[in-house]
Amino acid sequence: MMEQAPYSVEQVADLLGLHVKTVRGYVRDGKLKAVRIGKQYRIAREDLEAFTGRPVEPPARETARRHRHAEVSTVVRIDAIGRAAVDRLTVTLTALGGSGPRDGVPLRIESIYDEERAALRIVILGGLEDSAELLRIIATLAKELT
Repeated sequence: MMEQAPYSVEQVADLLGLHVKTVRGYVRDGKLKAVRIGKQYRIAREDLEAFTGRPVEPPARETARRHRHAEVSTVVRIDAIGRAAVDRLTVTLTALGGSGPRDGVPLRIESIYDEERAALRIVILGGLEDSAELLRIIATLAKELT
């Protein structure tokens, strides 16, 4: 396993929810052990954990490297659809979207209806599996509503 690179003062401030000047003060006062490299301080994970008395979570970009994340964003356009059909479709989609994510990514659904053109746009943001299932449901409902 690769060793964690030392934290910058800015990263420590973010992790602890403190102002950068506060962290620099802790370092200058000797409360937080750090190594000076050029004009910047670097804080080892072990020293930060000793200072806080608890394990330190890695910064978000490190977490992102270890956990793959996939998300879908798509727009579905349905033409020649009346208001009653739009209402039925959007109520169904809203109910489905509120059931909670199955693949860990929240499902967000927005619909925009242009009454003058009788066109419905459905914007979907969410996990791969949930979005795919929702697209299958939209295809089925669109056929039934015509």
